Amino acid sequence: MSEIVRRVAEAAGIDEALAEKAVQIVFELVQEHAPKDAAAELFARLPDTPEIPDAPKEAGGGLMGALGGLGGLGGAMGAMGAMTRMQAAGLSMDQIQAVSKETLAFAREHAGEETVGKVVAAIPGLSQFV
Repeated sequence: MSEIVRRVAEAAGIDEALAEKAVQIVFELVQEHAPKDAAAELFARLPDTPEIPDAPKEAGGGLMGALGGLGGLGGAMGAMGAMTRMQAAGLSMDQIQAVSKETLAFAREHAGEETVGKVVAAIPGLSQFV
């Protein structure tokens, strides 16, 4: 298990499989909505992280999928879509905040405050979860 998944599982009080899914959702949000240079720099500096697909995943069906799939409307909807996907996976709001905080803390340790700051600033709504 990667260090980030272990840390997120502990911080959020969830199992490793759910932690990995939650981390992937956060990373997909970054990949889709952060400036490409900042996202590339961030991912290049993170060790032993879950694989992030090249293309965004389908958000799923129904209302949850529709909300998650509206990321093209901007970063705020992307952050809301990520939150919706985590709730659909079974996470509470407290757990979502723990996942977000721990994921970004890990990113800051490896990529630095400047890079992570660019990512957070570029995705409206993300800062409310961290």
